[in-house]
Amino acid sequence: MSKPPTLTLPPGARAYRLTTARGEFAVHDAGEPRAGTALLLPGFTGSKEDFIALLAPLARQGFRVVAVDGRGQYETGGPRDEAAYAQDELALDVLAQAEAVAGAPDGAAAPGGRVHLLGHSMGGLVARAAVLRDAAPFASLTLMSSGPAAISAGQQARTRMLIEALGVLDMAAVWQAMRDLDPPEAADAATPPDVAGFLRRRWLANVPEQLIATGRRLLAEPDRVGELAAVPVPKHVLSGEVDYAWPVPLMDDMARRLGARRTVVGGAEHSPGAERPGPTAGALAAFWHDCAAGRP
Repeated sequence: MSKPPTLTLPPGARAYRLTTARGEFAVHDAGEPRAGTALLLPGFTGSKEDFIALLAPLARQGFRVVAVDGRGQYETGGPRDEAAYAQDELALDVLAQAEAVAGAPDGAAAPGGRVHLLGHSMGGLVARAAVLRDAAPFASLTLMSSGPAAISAGQQARTRMLIEALGVLDMAAVWQAMRDLDPPEAADAATPPDVAGFLRRRWLANVPEQLIATGRRLLAEPDRVGELAAVPVPKHVLSGEVDYAWPVPLMDDMARRLGARRTVVGGAEHSPGAERPGPTAGALAAFWHDCAAGRP
């Protein structure tokens, strides 16, 4: 579970509901598209808040950055129907979001009319599905802490337990059961009280059927690296030094197979955008600038 270091939006950023052809999505929006526009997708159990620490440094680099709560995530909401969260449905949502953010807030066109797409963890699988469905709206694709296929065996066991629990318990009971299973070192006394309260509120706001459907996707995702490699969109694989969902050597190999830029953020694990936002933002901005210059 990603833990944002702060919940305070930087100056000039705003929270609102983005209107798209697929409905409204809760977003955080920062910066002006002098160098381009980026759309950021959170991971399993995540939300737009996981990217708060990236907003200001990316905006300073000339990018408009829009972080989104996907369908059934935190403040967006969604139907109580697992079919609504099928991979194709989520990919169509991303395409609609990209269309909606392709223009700057004042209506000016973003450079090139395309957006840089980033997906974190499960969001990377959704981003990949969107690009495979239609690559035209995207200037680049970054897979952050997201692998080639299903998650690691250890995380599969934990995810299966979660799916089973969601089928018989309410969200509050599942939250407490997860906390009871956390190792002692997971109890971080340094977590600010507002962030700790947010993590619980976010969990309770997620639609259970969304978590069940996307959890099953994490268990069964096929390897689509070959398909993605054939799509002529600049690609970037970024991760921390350690990852419990997809081992780092697996992401190294995926980057090689994709012909992608590879970035390993020192001192970070599964959530480099929250854990090491400075180096992460620097690597993202450098990649996006290079894409614009034709040297991805």
